[in-house]
Amino acid sequence: MARIHHLNCISTCPLGGWLMDGISRSAFERGRLTCHCLLVELHNCLVLVDTGLGRRDVADPASRLSKFFLGLVKPEFRDEMTAYRQVVALGFDPRDVRHIVLTHLDFDHAGGLDDFPWAQVHMMAVEHDYAMQQRTWMDRQRFRPQQWSTRDSWHTYTPIGGDRWFGFQHVKPLQDLSSDIAMIPLPGHTFGHAGVAVRRDAADWLLMAGDAYFYHEEMRIDAPHCTPGLRFYQWMLEKDRLARFDSQRRLRHLAHEPNGVRVCCAHDLIEFEALAGRPASVAATPPAHTPASTMPAAVPLTMHTQGNLHG
Repeated sequence: MARIHHLNCISTCPLGGWLMDGISRSAFERGRLTCHCLLVELHNCLVLVDTGLGRRDVADPASRLSKFFLGLVKPEFRDEMTAYRQVVALGFDPRDVRHIVLTHLDFDHAGGLDDFPWAQVHMMAVEHDYAMQQRTWMDRQRFRPQQWSTRDSWHTYTPIGGDRWFGFQHVKPLQDLSSDIAMIPLPGHTFGHAGVAVRRDAADWLLMAGDAYFYHEEMRIDAPHCTPGLRFYQWMLEKDRLARFDSQRRLRHLAHEPNGVRVCCAHDLIEFEALAGRPASVAATPPAHTPASTMPAAVPLTMHTQGNLHG
């Protein structure tokens, strides 16, 4: 079982105010969205789920990020909010982050990869292959090779075979990790977009759905709702609309079944603050007990490749 720390790895402040986040005072001010990442404590290592924007993005955003997105979402560049700095603030050694699991390769999810060059990075093969092609103008704005110095340590997974997990198929346990963490294909926002499920205890899972949805009210069974600005933003970035709507439909039903699964997304401030128990503008702080500064040497774990992960 795993312990989870919730990290906001640099807020973005998009044009449109309440048209985007639903809580700003007007549409003429900048809104506020999170880059919700997870730091997962396993018995022998730490695992990051997404990395948000990283220290190199903070130090030199113009060389790493596109002018288009810098103007549109205006990240709040604060070094103390990077995943690396928050891992340190929690009392851990960053070198104990031995694995990073990506929902997808958008710039605001992969920016911190460079801060953990020793970590093995896990993603869907379709995501890797498409992002590498840099096929369209928008692809070149969102998928930033400047953030990919760790490509030699990337490990990819095909959407073939795998397990079933609460009705989802082709679920991938991760190489050298226990079956307490798995990738669930949730295509649409990108072709290889995935959710990441983390088992918190025997009957309790958290599913980080990344950008499969953006606003908490999209998970309502009756009359799901998204703010106009985020509805447009999702349309602008979607790679497969039918797949995106299907992923949202399946997540919506999962979130309302009595199955012990909590669903969250990457950019909703209300969800983040409910799970983290602190304002999104505040970096993570150590828990009541101080964790050890180093963890045991890595021990290979058996992959769970057959049967049901929750069975």
